[in-house]
Amino acid sequence: MHIDILTLFPEMFDGVLQNSIMKRAQDQKAFSYQYINFRDFTENKHNKVDDYPYGGGAGLVLSPQPIFDSIEKVKQKAEKAPRVILLCPQGEPYSQKKAEELAEEDHLVFICGHYEGYDERIRQELVTDEISIGDYVLTGGELGAMVVIDSVVRLLPGVLGNEQSAPMDSFSSGLLEHPHYTRPADFRGRKVPDVLLSGNHAKIDEWRHYQSLKRTFERRPDLLEERKLSSKEEAWVQEWKNS
Repeated sequence: MHIDILTLFPEMFDGVLQNSIMKRAQDQKAFSYQYINFRDFTENKHNKVDDYPYGGGAGLVLSPQPIFDSIEKVKQKAEKAPRVILLCPQGEPYSQKKAEELAEEDHLVFICGHYEGYDERIRQELVTDEISIGDYVLTGGELGAMVVIDSVVRLLPGVLGNEQSAPMDSFSSGLLEHPHYTRPADFRGRKVPDVLLSGNHAKIDEWRHYQSLKRTFERRPDLLEERKLSSKEEAWVQEWKNS
C-alpha cells in the first residue's frame, strides 16, 4: 500500500509514522508514504492556501486550486485511481468495517484541512470518501488522518506478526473484546479466572465469547441491535436482562 498525505503540517506525522508498529510496517515494506504540502502548489504570490468565504461569515476556507493541483499530480504518477479521503466533521462516522475496507486498497490519499473548511468543489470533484472520527471538531485533519492510517496499516498482512490479532479485535467480530490476563496468576489478591488456567481450550473459547458478549451488552448494547444472536447468545442476554 502507498499513502499520500496532503497537509500543511507534515512534521506532525513523524511521531506516529516513525515509531512502533508503523515503523515496523515500513521496514517490512507493507506500506510506504509521502507527505505533500499543498502550499507548495499554490499559485498565489503570497503562498496563501485559504481565503474569505463568499457570502461572509467567520473563518477562512481552503482554496480549491492548490488541492486540485496536488491531487492531479498524485494521479499522474498512480497506476490506478486512488481512494481520496477527506477528513471532516460531516463525513461518515469511522468504524472498524471501514478500516477493513480501506486495508484492501493499494493507494490511499488523505486530505488534511485546516481553518473553517474546504471549498465545496474539492468535496464534489476530488473526494471518494469523507470520514469523521467522532462528533467533535479538531483544529485540523491531521490527527484524524493519523487515526485512520494507524487503524488501516495494522490490518495489512504481516504487520502485527500474529495473524489472529486483528480478527480478535473489538468491533471486528461485531462485539467488544473479552478481558485479558497475564502473569502473575494472583496479583494483590486478585486472581486470574480459573478457566484460563485450565488448559481446556473449548472452555476458554466459550468463556471468552461469553465475556465478549456480556461486555458488549453492558457497554455498547447498540452493537447487538445489528447482530443476529444464536440461541445460546439469546439465552445469555436474557439472563443478564433478568439479573
